[in-house]
Amino acid sequence: MTTYIVVADAARARIFTRLGHKLSEQEDLVHAEGRLHEGDLVTDNGGDSSVHSSASRSSGGDSVATVHHEEIFAREVAGRLYRARVDNHLKKLILVAPPGFLGQLRDKLDAPTTKLVIHSLPKDLTKASNEEIAEAVDDLR
Repeated sequence: MTTYIVVADAARARIFTRLGHKLSEQEDLVHAEGRLHEGDLVTDNGGDSSVHSSASRSSGGDSVATVHHEEIFAREVAGRLYRARVDNHLKKLILVAPPGFLGQLRDKLDAPTTKLVIHSLPKDLTKASNEEIAEAVDDLR
């Protein structure tokens, strides 16, 4: 039975498969917009930069453009997992991502794929080595 392990953040998703204790990286998806700052994502605010900057500061949260790009990437990753499931490759799923992106990714999974999630780990391991990732998920079965 193949277990898929997705290690992701808003800018990168590494997809691994695990057979027994052997972890193999299958795909490395990059979403360049996930690495940009809000000012780089918003290209036109009507010429009045003070309107946008004061709105961003007062909201205290993530910007609309940033959240939008995170949702796009979460949808892309969920689509890859959907295809793996319907092609009968995905039998179990482990999600590893920072809490905010983990929630977005879960929201984008379809119901049958969601049922295959056996564990979620709220950590950012996208820059970790394959060995560090294998160690982090080894006891998640």
